[in-house]
Amino acid sequence: MQIDTQTTTPVADVLPAFITVTEAAATKIKELLAEEGKAESGLRVFVQGGGCSGFQYGLMIEEAGAGVGDQSFESNGVKLFVDPVSISYLKGAEVDFVDTITGGGFTIKNPNATSTCGCGQSFNA
Repeated sequence: MQIDTQTTTPVADVLPAFITVTEAAATKIKELLAEEGKAESGLRVFVQGGGCSGFQYGLMIEEAGAGVGDQSFESNGVKLFVDPVSISYLKGAEVDFVDTITGGGFTIKNPNATSTCGCGQSFNA
């Protein structure tokens, strides 16, 4: 009789970055979380129907952690949470923060977008 001696490796709670956060965005996200007293929270990145090109991006502070079916990632020290529907649209995406003379804001560079609109918040895939 042969006994299987394979050991299983525990699965990490946070996966390597599937979505990346630039240093500029990470700095701004950490500042916002600290201001809100939510330093242990993360950022939910999602896609929803709407916008002028069919889909639009969403970002929000996530205090509750991963929900059912969510994927958790970490990039530049920021926890990211992505729901199962959005994950297919966001593979390889990058969250950045751009500060210009007219104001600043978060942008998402998405290699899966086949077209975008002028506002930069809407895309088609």
